[in-house]
Amino acid sequence: MKLVFATNNLNKVKELQSLIPSHITILSLEDIGCKENIPETQDTIEGNAMQKSAYVKRNYGYDCFADDTGLEVESLNNEPGVYSARYAGEQRSAKDNMDLLLKKLKDKPNRNARFKTVISLELNGATRTFTGLCEGEITTEKKGTDGFGYDPIFKPHNYNETFAEMDLSLKNNIGHRGKAVRALVEYLNNI
Repeated sequence: MKLVFATNNLNKVKELQSLIPSHITILSLEDIGCKENIPETQDTIEGNAMQKSAYVKRNYGYDCFADDTGLEVESLNNEPGVYSARYAGEQRSAKDNMDLLLKKLKDKPNRNARFKTVISLELNGATRTFTGLCEGEITTEKKGTDGFGYDPIFKPHNYNETFAEMDLSLKNNIGHRGKAVRALVEYLNNI
């Protein structure tokens, strides 16, 4: 089976390749000649994922899946949410995003947060979504050098390390994206 993964984020591709079974061939946007930025104009994480998968199917004809991920911080009314990648501006700087979030949380005792990933699958004329959640908290300082995005300031519940300090296999096992991908894979294995 061949599926397009509708992302230009090489970090996501790397994480995903370690989760998808070998009988499923993943094509990148580059593999299908998609060089444009796929629109992400919806006001929910689910909406963005569905918009991206529908775009590839409609414009390139491939069965595909797309994901969108957001960090939702309880005491900030679930900010940054759908705006996680561009929280501090359109430059999409992970450092700036983390700095802004830490600044907004400076005097807040509640640091509970969760990562949410939604995968939208366009396959055989139908759309299905798969959701993965990882509950945790925002640390007071950055720790670790692995991962990407908010990983240096997100510590999952029941762990003493941030995502950026964890081994990739552990992060994939407990993390939001891994949970959503496992739900996708389980579905693909049963069709």
